[in-house]
Amino acid sequence: MPANFDCVVFDLDGVVTQTSKVHTKAWTATFNEYLQKRDGDGYKPFTEEDYLKFVDGKPRYDGVTDFLKSRDITIEHGDPSDAGDKLTVCGIGNRKNDMFLEVLKAEGVEPYDTTVRLLRELEAAGIPRGVASSSKNCQFVLQTAKIEELMMTRVDGVVSAEIGLKGKPQPDIFVTAAKNLGFTPDRTIVFEDAVSGVQAGKNGNFALVVGLAREDNEKELKENGADIVFPDWGSNTIEDLDKWVAAKKAGTL
Repeated sequence: MPANFDCVVFDLDGVVTQTSKVHTKAWTATFNEYLQKRDGDGYKPFTEEDYLKFVDGKPRYDGVTDFLKSRDITIEHGDPSDAGDKLTVCGIGNRKNDMFLEVLKAEGVEPYDTTVRLLRELEAAGIPRGVASSSKNCQFVLQTAKIEELMMTRVDGVVSAEIGLKGKPQPDIFVTAAKNLGFTPDRTIVFEDAVSGVQAGKNGNFALVVGLAREDNEKELKENGADIVFPDWGSNTIEDLDKWVAAKKAGTL
């Protein structure tokens, strides 16, 4: 067993599964549809930069609110039961979710092989691991990718709504996942790919925050709380994780 950490908590989209790009496409289509109806053909489109800055990693309705705020747009929050054609924060968020699920059901879900390898190595070593995600589709995605059994706990958008957890960049979902596994943040490693997620890891004082820069955003992840950043997990090992935690403690990472 490692000397410097006891468990690992993974974000889902962009870390475990290749669903981040599906989210980007669904958000882009949803917001551009709304903006065009609101502003006409001269509307300013939603961009990948908007996605990374205002939406990525956040609970669905928070993402809608933060993006619209960036455009000085204020609409009613509405109710989570709002249909996707209702022009409320919840309606827009639900429209995006409808688009996201349509793509997943049609195309399926592919996990990142290197992350799955790490999950299986952790399982073989007897090291607890879990998933913490803002998504309310987390369980569906894990089941579709056929990797749900690799996670010993799941704290997602459904659980957060049930017990009142705050979304990223607050650390609540990661802290709760670690607690469910029986450990404290100072003995837990977090894997994230979003700015709001590494901020959550930093805010929670976790043993190590590993950033996976799937969007060529190494600099942003490092500046916002990641202790170490890679474009992919690659051939790194559990022993490397233990070494990096020790180096962080010693101030030499």
